[in-house]
Amino acid sequence: MTRAFKTLDDMGDIAGKRVLVREDLNVPMADGQVTDDTRFRAAVPTVSELADKGAIVLVLAHFGRPRVPSPELSTALLARPFSQVLGRPVRYIDWEGDAEAVATLRPGDIAVLENTRFFGGEEKNDPKTVERFAALGDLYVNDAFSAAHRAHASTTGLAAVLPAFAGRQMEAELDALDKALGSPEHPVAAVVGGAKVSTKLDVLKHLVGRVDHLIIGGGMANTFLAARGVDVGKSLAEHDLTGTAEEIFDAAEKADCTIHLPYDVVVSKEFAANPPSLRTCNVHEVAADEMILDIGPAASEALADVLKNCRTLVWNGPLGAFETKPFDTATMALAHTVAALTKEGSLVSVAGGGDTVAALNQAGVADDMSFVSTAGGAFLEWMEGKELPGVAALAR
Repeated sequence: MTRAFKTLDDMGDIAGKRVLVREDLNVPMADGQVTDDTRFRAAVPTVSELADKGAIVLVLAHFGRPRVPSPELSTALLARPFSQVLGRPVRYIDWEGDAEAVATLRPGDIAVLENTRFFGGEEKNDPKTVERFAALGDLYVNDAFSAAHRAHASTTGLAAVLPAFAGRQMEAELDALDKALGSPEHPVAAVVGGAKVSTKLDVLKHLVGRVDHLIIGGGMANTFLAARGVDVGKSLAEHDLTGTAEEIFDAAEKADCTIHLPYDVVVSKEFAANPPSLRTCNVHEVAADEMILDIGPAASEALADVLKNCRTLVWNGPLGAFETKPFDTATMALAHTVAALTKEGSLVSVAGGGDTVAALNQAGVADDMSFVSTAGGAFLEWMEGKELPGVAALAR
């Protein structure tokens, strides 16, 4: 595969070299404990490989959204739990006297530098901040796709002043995304769900020109149904965007993209687990006091048939209110269908977004997907067709 960026394979002999590695270590914590170490685990391949090759590994990362430096958001809190996941020592280095501290590190050592956002110039990509960071290293590796939509000093600035390479997680992410929308095998399907059309307008507008099948689920499907004259009762819907939905229908028709909406749905008079008013009906039979909370079994089966004839799938967002049973039924069924098709080799499946990852984990099939992106905003902007500054910087 011809890539527009260099990887760790292109670095040559790095023994004794100081390598600044931008990772996403912004993990959730409660009572001083990491509650989800997914991002730590994603960083392991790159950090371990560099250390094994004798590099002095200096990890750059942000933690939270500090207005001012504070102990509660210091990466000092991350060194020990990251070390436990990594299975090797990780030192924490404050920005005070960091050059002297870095000088004491030996080949193969790993250190986490202080929160990049403690520097006011980080988020402004300030040249002085870039220079400050760059002075500590000889080479730069960006392994944080989830921060690639930000033009910060540690994500784009360093790539302009130091030899720059993509880490293993970044490499895997970019290769997967290229297979999904860059140069995919057709037919291509996209599943886009979620509560509101307004949050994914750019995604939908971009996808209709890139995919063969656009499957719309979640609350946003109600807006498209309303645009087609369906009375969706008291379902969540953005009625002021039905005109926009019509524009997307028109664009899809011109691009020969088929939009799939549910024709049977699961409704209830209240949003609660296993409500007594629960029933399944045709979309044209939703009562005025009912709300649509999931797609029905017939629609779910039809979507499975669509995917059986596709070669590539991009998935962002659930089909229903999957956090509450039984409104997770369609999303779970879709997850198992996609997993089975992926395992048999007939489908390349790329999924991303917090709700989607949570749904795949709930279904127990996350490991069966071709690729699951843990990037939120960056994954969404990629689906919108936007250039990601952190990725573009690696291609220079």
